[in-house]
Amino acid sequence: MTAPTPRPGILDIAPYVGGKSSSAGAARVIKLSSNEGALGPSPKAIEALQKSATKLHRYPDGGCDLLRAKLAEKYDLEFDQIVCGAGSDELITLLIRAYAGPGDEVLYSQHGFLMYPIAAKGVGAVPVTAAETNMTASVDSILAAVTDKTKIVFVANPNNPTGTYITSAEVARLREGLREDILLVVDAAYAEFMTGQEDYTAGAELVAKGDNTVMTRTFSKIYGLGGIRLGWCYAPPAVADVLQRLRNPFNVGLPSQEAGVAALEDDDFVDACVRHNSETREWFREEINKLADLKAHPSYGNFVMVEFPAEEGKNADAANEFMMARGVIPRKIGAYGLPQMLRISIGTQEEMQICLQTIKDFIAN
Repeated sequence: MTAPTPRPGILDIAPYVGGKSSSAGAARVIKLSSNEGALGPSPKAIEALQKSATKLHRYPDGGCDLLRAKLAEKYDLEFDQIVCGAGSDELITLLIRAYAGPGDEVLYSQHGFLMYPIAAKGVGAVPVTAAETNMTASVDSILAAVTDKTKIVFVANPNNPTGTYITSAEVARLREGLREDILLVVDAAYAEFMTGQEDYTAGAELVAKGDNTVMTRTFSKIYGLGGIRLGWCYAPPAVADVLQRLRNPFNVGLPSQEAGVAALEDDDFVDACVRHNSETREWFREEINKLADLKAHPSYGNFVMVEFPAEEGKNADAANEFMMARGVIPRKIGAYGLPQMLRISIGTQEEMQICLQTIKDFIAN
């Protein structure tokens, strides 16, 4: 007798590991490892969640109709082309399940989101990376990596963990250079932080122009709702129809839907979050760049990538160990091919001051 065995390739998947949340022995933990909202969720979202507790015996709206209507109104989109999911990562997985299979290739940039290769391997597809230029997605490299087997191309814009972005003109050039049967997915999880960048769009206009582009978004970042797992995508009608057929029924819980609707109604809170992130991120970058042998790279997300020297005892691994012992938790990103970096989420001003002092203490140690 033999035990049931998974399909070939499943056991080759390295499970996704989220940012750490605890540090043994630390009196206080400052979690800066998961790009969570520094100011927490909107008060309106909290109130909606609390009210939803009395209705937990009810199934949620299977179509997320009220939430989709709010999204359509807010972003001037077509209601029927919006699909909601348990985080944008569920929608990414559904897209790969729908449009790729054994032997197909799923293409993404060199330092892209780890869920792309994980989901690709889950269906027997082959993840393929395209080299970046200065840690920024390169349209030319992506187009050069396309083969007859390419089915999906992912572009995270802005990208995590590098914090870089490509212009809307470059995304459009990428779409024009791909075959019509290749699905382009623009992962715009950090789009709300791109204020003031006139050469950037989240990608909805490309969805409207054709049948082969999808934009994914999330409530986990600017809205501070990572804990309720809520995301959405905007897709051509045929793709949206496929996703609605493939997703699980009631895939978005009732509390998540109601909190999402409330969060969309709190523009003042979102504006405050954007201002805090921009001001605190640039202050932190400037302070880090004053320190010898460290570099805080430019970022358009709610995080900063800090580069440490390669010397043992002064490198990113040593810095991570030192910071963790102090209760300040950054994110190691060696799995993204960036072992010399730590990604540090933007927290409150106090948290970032403590983080900065901890890094200074590490250097002086």
